[in-house]
Amino acid sequence: MRKPLIGLTPYHDTDNHDIKMRPTYLRALKAAGAIPVVMPLEASKEDLEQLAKELDGFLFAGGPDVHPFLFGEETQAHCGNVSYERDEMELSLLPLILDLKKPILGICRGIQILNIALGGTIWQDIPSQIRQDFPIAHTQPFRYQIPSHTVTLTAGSLLSKIAGKQTLEVNSMHHQAVKDLAPDLVATAYSPDHLTEALEMPGYPFFLGVQWHPEYLWEKDEAAYGIFQNFVNACRKSMI
Repeated sequence: MRKPLIGLTPYHDTDNHDIKMRPTYLRALKAAGAIPVVMPLEASKEDLEQLAKELDGFLFAGGPDVHPFLFGEETQAHCGNVSYERDEMELSLLPLILDLKKPILGICRGIQILNIALGGTIWQDIPSQIRQDFPIAHTQPFRYQIPSHTVTLTAGSLLSKIAGKQTLEVNSMHHQAVKDLAPDLVATAYSPDHLTEALEMPGYPFFLGVQWHPEYLWEKDEAAYGIFQNFVNACRKSMI
């Protein structure tokens, strides 16, 4: 039986322009029954159109900050490094995927670029832009296989159905987060400090963005594995 081919948007080393991919993503997708394919950073519109048609699903992976101009803001003092090339590739790719109704999973930067591409905004730097009585460690001080805070899921959401419960323990390694929701998206998970931790697109075959990194948790966490399993199952259906 043919396995689903999942395209992953690549990490971009802006110092030497190498592209790379964390093996944690690849292992999680392989364990769920897919063949992961790291996509090119430099691709023509025609190349992206062919990839959108031939791959069965797409994972928008973590990575650097998104350029603030893309969501109508000046660069805030604590914004990090950006990859213009990756921003351009992902923003060109997403409409092609949406037209074909292929499954989409976004992780960390992935949830942010999905929201921006559809008309939303992000906080450029959580610590300097959001005042908190008890600052949650969104950049956790210990290894990523250990959860650092909880998220509360919206009842009836895709994510709550995958998890089978309303609260998850997640890891965290980000300084940016979804701010204003894109018109077609709904928030389906929140951190204790009320930041959006998951997004979905109602009515779409499979569209899920999460702010945490389930690719570090799936081996011991059923909900984290369920995210990849349900994503791959949706990709398998798109092959029919």
